[in-house]
Amino acid sequence: MASIDQVREYLAYWFQLGKKVVLPHSQESLMPQPVFQEGSYSPQFERCWQQLQTPAGRDAYLDGTAETIYELLTPAWDISACARCAMPVPIINRGMSSLICPCNNLPTWPNTELPPPRQAITNQDQLAAIRSRLLHPRPSVEEGELQSHPDPLPDR
Repeated sequence: MASIDQVREYLAYWFQLGKKVVLPHSQESLMPQPVFQEGSYSPQFERCWQQLQTPAGRDAYLDGTAETIYELLTPAWDISACARCAMPVPIINRGMSSLICPCNNLPTWPNTELPPPRQAITNQDQLAAIRSRLLHPRPSVEEGELQSHPDPLPDR
């Protein structure tokens, strides 16, 4: 079963590539921008998510897919990586799936020259990890780890 967090992550990744969520009853499309703000989902993304949780959002689906967001939250579905582009895609647990990745109608994807979509990054957490690595250097060769050596300069 796909968790709520997995479905939210699935949408966040595809929103970063310009995919929209379609609300068929109102003929409306949603694509919150920005997706992230200050290390978490943006208020625009949260408003979109809340709209998808209402009865009006029950039939909403990601453009290029057949499964509704509501269906993805049932035990019949999982979220896995696309074999072609490694982006998250829904996989049915039982029965036959059409398994069409939303990347099928993105002519410029996958594009290994661009950074792939990602989860939110908290700057403070990243800086704390860098600080920790600087304060606690890797063990030396004697302790079982490799140690880097600067390239010697030739004598002149």
